[in-house]
Amino acid sequence: MRFPTARILIFTKAPEPGQVKTRLIPALGPQGAADLHRRLLLDTVARIAPAGMAPVELWCAPDPGRDPFPELADRYGLKLYPQRGSNLGERMHHAAADALCRSDRVALMGTDCPLLDGFYVERALVALRGHDAVLGPVEDGGYVLLALKWEAVSLFRNLPWGSNRVAAITRERIEALGWSWAELPVLWDLDRPEDLKRLAELS
Repeated sequence: MRFPTARILIFTKAPEPGQVKTRLIPALGPQGAADLHRRLLLDTVARIAPAGMAPVELWCAPDPGRDPFPELADRYGLKLYPQRGSNLGERMHHAAADALCRSDRVALMGTDCPLLDGFYVERALVALRGHDAVLGPVEDGGYVLLALKWEAVSLFRNLPWGSNRVAAITRERIEALGWSWAELPVLWDLDRPEDLKRLAELS
């Protein structure tokens, strides 16, 4: 394992119909959107965990006992944790702060980006050797990865999650902290019906 003192935090929800990929429900239906979410979750873990970059933690909602979290933990040796907080920012901050008590750097990521692989995470962890933070931006103005050496609640509080301003505001707040940061290549994530064609082409 190349970074045994780091942690990779994968944020995800249980694939329950009507609760995940809601913007894709008009195109896929509740069950179809849930099935796609499950596929993205399984594929993400299969790309990241065997790469052996760092210990992988799955931060789960609504709780770690939901399918398929226990099965993934057994298959890949993952640690499971419950997400805590009333919104995404609070949940991400709690996870980052918790993991940084047990490690010297963390990489937070979701499961919506089919191109995010072990090499991309490796680049983030390597970049933290010379920077305080690393951002993995996506085309729609958000980000698919945020890697940190320090905990800072300002990076997560009162952000317009799901908007095209998330990455820009995060950059401004990193700069306000006086931190240095690096950026990885821009990727795309799967949030809108038009992204389904790109996924089909990738497959």
